[in-house]
Formats: sequence, C-alpha cells, structure tokens
Amino acid sequence: MSHIDTARPGTARSGAARPQESATVAELVGTASEQLSRLVREEMRLAAAEAQGKAKRLGAGAGLGGAAAVLALAALGAFVAAAILALALVVPAWGAALIVAGALCALAGLFGLAGRANIRKGTPPVPEHAVADVRQDLTMIKERGRR
Repeated sequence: MSHIDTARPGTARSGAARPQESATVAELVGTASEQLSRLVREEMRLAAAEAQGKAKRLGAGAGLGGAAAVLALAALGAFVAAAILALALVVPAWGAALIVAGALCALAGLFGLAGRANIRKGTPPVPEHAVADVRQDLTMIKERGRR
C-alpha cells in the first residue's frame, strides 16, 4: 500500500499544524512558489477557456455569414437581371449590362476596402481579459515583493 503525502505548506509532515509565524523562510518561499505556480496554471487555463469560447463564436458567426452570403448572392443575381432589363428600356441591352457591371465593380471595391479596414482593427485576436488579469497579478506580485 502506498502512502500519499497530503501535507500542505505550513504544516508538518505528521499532520500537526504549525503556526504561520514560526514557518521558516524556506517554507515561506516554497509556499509562495507553489502559489505562484498555481496562479500561473489557473491564468493559463482561463486564457485557454476564453480563447476557446471566442473561437466557437467565430466559427458559428462564419457559418451563419456564409449562409447569408449564398442567399444574398442569389438575390443579387435577380436584382442585377432586373436592373439590366429596366435600363434596356432606355439604352441598348449591351449598354445597360455595362452600366450595371460598372456600378457593381465600384460597390465591390468599396466593400473590399471597408472589410480590409475591419480586419486590420480586429487582429491579432488576443484573450484580452486573461491578459489583463495576468498583468494585474504581476503588478500585485511586484508591489508585495517591494514590501
């Protein structure tokens, strides 16, 4: 039968509690090191969970956006045909098609520029809350270390 050591920092191996005031410097450093390690592991776990949640939302948004794009493309085809047919009443059919194609190219350029600007604003995707928590923890550790 194996024995598992369940002693916590600040307690003797026999299980009897030692008062925190009588803990040695080595024990206090060990406790601080263990707590810091635990804090870092927990912050990493939280950062991973936050990133995973964001990735799921991005995936769902991309899927819905793709479905919307397919439907919008079908509607756009119908609108383009209607615009060409309407303009063909005033100008020759080839001229109507050329006018509508030019207008669509101009719109595509504007949308492309707006999309590129939004992508630049959204990168890099960083787990902001976790980063802020780690920075706060580091600041607190530095302040306590100066005391």
